[in-house]
Amino acid sequence: MSDITEPHVVGRRTPRVDGVDKLTGRADYTVDHRLEGMLYGYPVPASIAHGTLESLTLDAARAMPGVVDILHHGHFPDLHRSPNSIRQGDAVSEVRLPFEDDRIHYHGQYIALVVAETFAQARAAAFRVEARYHQEAGVMTGLAASDDEGEEVRHYTRGEPELAFGIAPVILDETYTMAAESHLPLEPHATLAEWREANQRLVVHESTQGVFYQRNALARIFDLPPERVEVISHYIGSGFGNKLFMWPHAVATVAAARMLGRPVKTVLPRQQDMMTTGHRPASRQRIRLGAELDGSLASIQHDSLTETSSVDRYVDACGGATPSAYACDSVATRQRILSVHHGTPCPMRAPGEASGVFALESAIDELAVALDMDPLALRLKNYAHRDPQHGLPWSSKHLDRCLESAAERFGWASRDPAIGSMGDGDEIIGQGMASATWFAGRQPCAAEVTLRADGSACAACGTQDIGTGTYTIVAQTVAELTGVPVARVEVRLGETRLPAGPLSGGSMTTASALPAVAAATREALAALKEVATGPGGHFAGLAPAALEVEAGTLQGDSRRTGFAEILARHRLSGVTGEGSAAPGDERREFSFRSFGAHFVEVRWDPGISRLRVARVVSSIDIGRAINPVAARNQVEGAIVMGIGMGLLEGLDYDPRDARLINANAADYRIPVHADMPEIDVELLDYPDYRFNEFGARGIGEIGLTGIAAAIANAVHHATGKRVRDLPITLETLL
Repeated sequence: MSDITEPHVVGRRTPRVDGVDKLTGRADYTVDHRLEGMLYGYPVPASIAHGTLESLTLDAARAMPGVVDILHHGHFPDLHRSPNSIRQGDAVSEVRLPFEDDRIHYHGQYIALVVAETFAQARAAAFRVEARYHQEAGVMTGLAASDDEGEEVRHYTRGEPELAFGIAPVILDETYTMAAESHLPLEPHATLAEWREANQRLVVHESTQGVFYQRNALARIFDLPPERVEVISHYIGSGFGNKLFMWPHAVATVAAARMLGRPVKTVLPRQQDMMTTGHRPASRQRIRLGAELDGSLASIQHDSLTETSSVDRYVDACGGATPSAYACDSVATRQRILSVHHGTPCPMRAPGEASGVFALESAIDELAVALDMDPLALRLKNYAHRDPQHGLPWSSKHLDRCLESAAERFGWASRDPAIGSMGDGDEIIGQGMASATWFAGRQPCAAEVTLRADGSACAACGTQDIGTGTYTIVAQTVAELTGVPVARVEVRLGETRLPAGPLSGGSMTTASALPAVAAATREALAALKEVATGPGGHFAGLAPAALEVEAGTLQGDSRRTGFAEILARHRLSGVTGEGSAAPGDERREFSFRSFGAHFVEVRWDPGISRLRVARVVSSIDIGRAINPVAARNQVEGAIVMGIGMGLLEGLDYDPRDARLINANAADYRIPVHADMPEIDVELLDYPDYRFNEFGARGIGEIGLTGIAAAIANAVHHATGKRVRDLPITLETLL
C-alpha cells in the first residue's frame, strides 16, 4: 500500500513543466542540433519493391556542388548484424544493415546515402543518382492480393470452442479487414552522429523512444562497448511506436560519420519516413461467436492474419485482448503472419489490440442485432469479473462503471435501435458503442534524485518524454515527496548517461519510472536526514526516523529547517539518492489491465454523401491519473486517431508492383480540425495500488482501442450497412 496518503501534487491538474521551452523554441529536438563541420545525409530510395539492383550511376551526383561522398553497397564498411533489442510478441527480429546486398525487398529501401555540405545540396544530388533494376515476378503486394494463410505464430485455446460453436443456437461468422496505417508523427525521424576520441566513442542524437535500446544495438553493430556509445533524445515530436525500433538510416548515418571523420545529420523527408520507418500492418480477422438465446457467450474464435516484411518478422498480435475480454468458457485465438513486399511494420499505438478490438467489438454488436438485444446489455451480460484467461482476480476492474457512466452521459437509454430511425434535418443519426481495453505493464527502471543547496531538486532517469508529459509527472513525484515546488524540480531525461530507464511504449512509462523516482527521492531524503542528525547538524542527537518532511523542510522536536539551510551548514552542494523498481511477483496473484467504454454518434447525410463523427463520450479506468489534464489529453488524442482509423487512414500499395502510392501528408488522409467532434472524456478514479504505489496504469493506448468499432457500429445504426473493412469510405455507403 502506498505511503502517499493525501495528494498534494500527484493526482492534480499540473501545467507541463516543459511547456515554456516548447512554446519558446528552447526545447532541443534532434533536428535542432548543429555541430561544427557537420555534413548532411540524404537517402536514395529504391523505386521498385521486388528485384535486384543491377547498377548505380553516380557521376552526375558526385559532380553536384557540395557533395562529399555517396555510400552504397559497393562502398560501405563491414558491420555486425544485431538482434533487435525490442521483442514484440513472438517476433525476434534483427536490425537489417543498409546496403547489405543488391536485393530489393520493398519500395523505398535505401540504395545509397548522399552526404554533402548542406541539406539542400545532399537532396539535389540524391535526385541525380541513377539506378537500374531487374524487377522480378512474384511480388506480394498485400493481404488482399493473396489467399495464402501465412505462418501460424500463436495459438490459445480453452474449453471446446469448435464444439460449442457447432451447437450454439445463435452464431456469427464474419471477417473484418483493416488497411495498413502510417504513424505520421509530426517530427520525422532524424539522426545526428559524431565520433570522438579517434573513433573510439560515439555520440548520437536520435529521435527515439528508447535511448538505451538504440545504444545497445549500435554498440553491437559497430563493435563497441556499450559505455562508449551515448544516445541523446531530450524531446521527441511524437512517435506512436515507430520510434521504438532503430531504422537503417541511423546505421548509415553513423557509418558515414566514421568514414568521413565529420559529424553527419540525416533528417528523413516525409515520403521516406512513411516508406521506411514502419507502419501498422494490414490485417484480416475472422470472428466466430456462438451464443445462447439469452445472450450468454458459448464460444469465441478469433483468427488473425497480419502482414510482415520479407526482411523481418513482426507479429501484430490482434487476438491479445480476446481471451480476457468476456466471460466465456470456450475461446480460441490463432495468429498468423504473411510476408509481403512492404517495409517492415512495427508497433503503432495499441499494437495488435487496436486492430483486434475493432473486429471483436464489431462482432459483438452484430451478435446483439442477431439476438435483438441491446449492445450494452449484451456486454454486461458477459462481464468477466475475473480474468478468464489466467484464472486470476483483476487487480482493479471497473469496466461496468465505465459502460454505465458513459451510457448515461451519452443518453444511450433514449436511443431508438431501429435502423435509420433517428434524424436531425437532412442528417440521419447513428449511435454505436464499444468496450476498450489495454494491458498494464511495467519495466525495470532506475533513477537518481539530488536535493540541492539552493533549495531545488533534480531528478534524472534515462527514459524519454515523447510528448506525453513524462517530464511533468516526474517533477510531480519529487514535489509530492519533498514539498519542493514543481517549478523548482529540474528533470533530466533522454540520455544514456543517466540511470537506465525504460522505453517509452506500451503505456508503461508512468508505472515503470515513478516508483524508481520515488525510491531515489526517499534515498535522498534519508541522506539529508543523516546529515541533519549528525554531528553539528540542526537536529543532532535525534534519530533520522524522528524527522518528518514537509514543504521542503525537515521537522522534529518542534523545530523546522529548510533543506537549503541544512546543506549550507555543512557546506554541501547537495545530497543524492539512487533508486530502482521492477515488476515483482504481483502477476502470480492478479491480472492487470485497463478498461474503458466509448459511445459514438455519427451523422449521415445521404443527399450529399457526408459522414461525420459528431459526438464521442468515453469513460476510462486507468487507476489513478497522475496528471489528469495530460491524461485526458492522451485519451482525446487517441479518439482523434480512432476517427482516422475508422474513416480516413490507409496506406495504398499499387496492386501491380507493391509500390506505396500515398507516401505523403497530402494523399494520406488524417483527421483535421474540421473533423473534430464533441469529445467528453471521464477518467474514473480507482487507484490500483496492487500494480504500483501510485495506483497508476498507462493511458496512451487505451483510448484508441474500441473507437473504430464504435464508429462502425454507429454507421450500421444510421445506414443499415454493416461495414467490416476499415477505413469506411463513402463509396462503401453509396
